[in-house]
Formats: sequence, structure tokens, C-alpha cells
Amino acid sequence: MKALVLTREYPPHVYGGAGVVVDQLTQALGRRMAVEVRCFGARPPDAGAHGVTVRGYAAWERLGGGPDGPRFAPALETLSIALAMARDPVDADVAHAHTWYADMAGLWIRTLYRIPLVVTLHSLEPLRPWKADQLGTGYLLSTWIEQTAVEAADRVIAVSGKMREDILAHFRVDSAKVVVIHNGIDPEVFRPTAERDALERFGVRTPYVLFVGRVTDQKGIFHLLEAAKLLPAGVQVVLCASAPDTPEIEARLARAVPDHPNVVWINAMVPRDVVIQLMSHAAVFACPSVYEPFGLINLESMACETPVVASAVGGILEVVVDGETGLLVEPARPDALASALTRVLENPALGRSMGRAGRRRVEERFSWAHVAERTEQVYAEAAAEFRRASAGD
Repeated sequence: MKALVLTREYPPHVYGGAGVVVDQLTQALGRRMAVEVRCFGARPPDAGAHGVTVRGYAAWERLGGGPDGPRFAPALETLSIALAMARDPVDADVAHAHTWYADMAGLWIRTLYRIPLVVTLHSLEPLRPWKADQLGTGYLLSTWIEQTAVEAADRVIAVSGKMREDILAHFRVDSAKVVVIHNGIDPEVFRPTAERDALERFGVRTPYVLFVGRVTDQKGIFHLLEAAKLLPAGVQVVLCASAPDTPEIEARLARAVPDHPNVVWINAMVPRDVVIQLMSHAAVFACPSVYEPFGLINLESMACETPVVASAVGGILEVVVDGETGLLVEPARPDALASALTRVLENPALGRSMGRAGRRRVEERFSWAHVAERTEQVYAEAAAEFRRASAGD
């Protein structure tokens, strides 16, 4: 079997959790089958590793977004890339699209090349209304693209049980076609480290609360800033936060941070080894998201033996075990967030115990080898069903 994976993000251009997942999943799949990746952004002819072939695509210049274009321009730019992806010859047995950016390419390839389509949802457009600030009326187009592809797909992969419920609530799709496959992690990569030169370089001192994520309202970063005011004296809050949704939200954060003297803002997409250092030495990791279909970042922190305080939303409920690997709190409640963070900060033994339990949970339940095996099964089911349906046409 050969899989054609369609995605916006792929190394070295990764800015969010979906890109991390596609990178790790394709590497694991590449050990089981032939894999071709088609992604946004030009790539050299020799791109790819671990048995994965990579082809990059640029937007049609006429449809490029650019700073002077209308807010909906990125949605049209996405469609131009999808057309290019569908134009090139396809010799795969199954197409696998990740996020709405690649969904239409997958649907066109399914139609033109007569192969089954698998769609993985890393989030749902109907549950992210703030994206209207990014895309304007283009948000209506991205929502339509996602709905059209999901309802036509041969299999839909949800990254959590809660997401599966959301998919069935928002789309007209056969429940038998919607399967749950949790994201994974490589515990050999994410593990505690004694290295701490990055902390010194960024002026981070212990004890500190760590946040890692995009600058977006979805991640609850401003709720964490409010909670920072209520933490014990001497505790830093480190925001490793970049890739803003809009220039406006980045400017809003830049205005807010100076009012919080205990906050350090690392406004950069730092290398993975730096993230691991920051996680390894944090007293507690904070994930105050208001919407989180899975929350891969929590697994990464747990693998580094760091306790997690997170919002009790979405897939987080299937990752963080309340009272065992961390604490869960009501979202959008800075007071509750501060209380839970303080509980861990003031009880280092509890934090260490939760950290060890988190590492065990990652090792036992969230390996990429298991994710790849389950994904291959879904491909086979989709292909078999597609052949039966085609034979009956």
C-alpha cells in the first residue's frame, strides 16, 4: 500500500500541533509502507527522509494572500495550492488529508484518481469562530471546505473521543466511518534533560510555570496572564509563544506583558531541544485552552516528567488524568487556574509524583508505532469499502 498525505504544515515549516503530528505519523508510517507527502511551501528535490517522499507547492501568484489583500485571500490561496496538488499524477492507494487547508485537495484527488479519502480533523472550524478575525468571510469558505470533505470522506479520524462527538454533532456523516486515533509522541525524544543553558539565555529562573503554544485566544493565554497575578511571590510565568493568529492579537499580548513583572515572553519558534529544556525544569506546565481537540503539548510535557495543569476541555480529558498526572480546571477561570497552579507550586513532592505518573502514561498509551498501526488499519478498511462501492456503481 502507498499513502498520499496532504498537509499544510511539514518540516521545516511547522507552527502548530498538526504539523508535529503529520511529521511523526509519516515517519512511523514510512516504516510500514510507501508514503508521499504533499505540503504547502516549496521544497528541494531531495526533501524527505525515513522513506518519505516530500513535494512542496506554492500558491498561484494571482491568488496569493499578501498584506494588501482582502482578509479572505488566504482561503483562495489555499484552494490554488489544492488544485496544484490534485494536478500532479497520483499513484497512491489512499489519500489522507490533514486540516481544512488540505481537505479540498484530498476530495479532488479522490474524485479524479478514484482512490479513498481519509480525513484527520485536528480541530473543527465550526468550533473556532474567532478565525473570522483572521479570514473574514474566508472563514465561511474554510468551514464549507471542511464540511464538504468530511461528509464525502471514506473515513474520518478524530484525535479524541470528544472530537468524535463534535464531528457527529456538526456534520452529516455515518458514525461507522468516524474513528478515534489519539495522537502519539516519541518518549525517546521527549524525556527529562539536565541541560539548562536555554534557561540562562532567556533569563528564566526557577520555580516557573511554563506555557508553550501559539498566540491565539484558543490557547487561553490571556487567562494565564490574569492568573499570573495571583501566583506566589517569586514564581515566574514563562510564555514560549509565537505564530500569532493576527498582528492585532500579537500587539495585544505585547501591550499586556509589561503589566506582569513575573512574566517572561519568549516570542520565537524555538528548537525542540530548547522546548524540552524548558519543560524539564518547569515546576508545572499550564495549558489553559478554551478549545483543544487533543493537546499534544500536554503529552510532551508529561514525557518530560512535568506535572500539567490544564483546562478540562476536549481531548485534554483523555490525556491528563486529574489528580494523577496533573490537575484539570474549568476553562476561562483565571482564579481556578491560579489556585491549581499554586497547589502544585507549593507542593513539590506532589509535582514530582505527578510528573513520574505522566511519563508512565505516555510510555504505556501514546507511542507512534501504535498510532501508525491503527492508521494503516483504517486505510485498509477505507480501501476495501471504496472498492466494493465502486464495483457496485
